[in-house]
Amino acid sequence: MELVTPGIGLIFWQVVTFLIVLFLLSKFAWKPIMQALNERENSIEEALRSAEKAKLEMQSLKADNEKLLAEARLERDKILTEANEAGNNMIEAARQKANEEGARMIVQAREAIENEKQAAITEVKNMAASLSLEIAEQILRRELSDKNAQQALAQDYIREVTLN
Repeated sequence: MELVTPGIGLIFWQVVTFLIVLFLLSKFAWKPIMQALNERENSIEEALRSAEKAKLEMQSLKADNEKLLAEARLERDKILTEANEAGNNMIEAARQKANEEGARMIVQAREAIENEKQAAITEVKNMAASLSLEIAEQILRRELSDKNAQQALAQDYIREVTLN
């Protein structure tokens, strides 16, 4: 039974040894251990705060990047729309200019054709008048080559003039 119930002397020396170890630990080791634990706890808390701050910064940067990307897409769409509109406007302007130029050329061609037609008609009239004069001259020469024919013609003219 002695093993189960220790003696008073043993308990006394164990308590004295424990108190000496406790005193030595509290005097020399307790403060540095507690200081090291506090420093470790503070460094862990600081690391956690830094990690949380970095996480928030990453979220902010990600949101900024997404915002910039959305703005870039909008700007790209706007530029493409403007380019398409400008291209369509240029094509429409060129088409309209070509139509106007074609219409102007058609009008000029019609005017030129009309001018040429009038010139041809005038030339034909002049040629007809010239030919008529030549024919009349030849007929008159033939008829007037004879004195009797001249007198008969003069008499006919006098009768026509007096009748009118």
